[in-house]
Amino acid sequence: MKIGIIGTGSMSQSLGGAWTRAGHDVRIGGRRDGTLRAAAAHGELVLLAVPAPAAPLVAADLAGTLAGRIVLDCTNPIEPGPEGPMLTGSVPARIAEAAPEAAVVKAFNVCHASIWTLDPPVFEGTPLTVPYCAATRPAGERVAALIASMGCTAADCGGLDRAPYLEATAALAIGVWFAGGPVRAIFPEPAQC
Repeated sequence: MKIGIIGTGSMSQSLGGAWTRAGHDVRIGGRRDGTLRAAAAHGELVLLAVPAPAAPLVAADLAGTLAGRIVLDCTNPIEPGPEGPMLTGSVPARIAEAAPEAAVVKAFNVCHASIWTLDPPVFEGTPLTVPYCAATRPAGERVAALIASMGCTAADCGGLDRAPYLEATAALAIGVWFAGGPVRAIFPEPAQC
C-alpha cells in the first residue's frame, strides 16, 4: 500500500517504520519542510499524526488532496485533569466534517508509539490486537488488511460513531499507566478471569 503520513513526531516515525518493515511505500510530510500536501497525495491511506486539536484543521487545509483517500486518525484528544488525563472531545467526526470526501478511520491510538517499534508488535508472544472504527466498510477492510500486514490482529469496533469509545479507552489506559498501575491487568484474556 502507499501510505502518506502527516506529521513528523514519534507516532509518525514508529508507525512509518512498522509499515515500511511490512513492505509498504511510506512518505512522511512535515509542516516545517512543506511536504504535508505531497505526503497526503502520495498515500491511498493517509495517517494524521498531529496533535488532536490540530487534526481537523490540517484535514480542512488538505481536504482537496484527501478526497477519495482513507484518513487514519491516531490522535487522543486528552489533557491533564485533577485525577489524570481527561477527554476534550472526539476528533474523527471533526476530521470527517473537515474533509467530507475522505473515509475516516480511527485506529492506532490505544498503544504508545514505542509499541510500533517492536518487530513484530507482540505482547507476551501474542500478536497485538489493533481496534479500529471506520466511516465505511471498505475503508475498514483496507485498514484491517494494513493491520494484518504488520503481524497484528484487527478488531472491528464498529462505525465512526463508536470512535469516542476508543479515545476513552486510551485515556483510561494512559491514566492508569501514569499512575503506575498495571494497564495490562485491566484487559486480561477471558481464560484468565
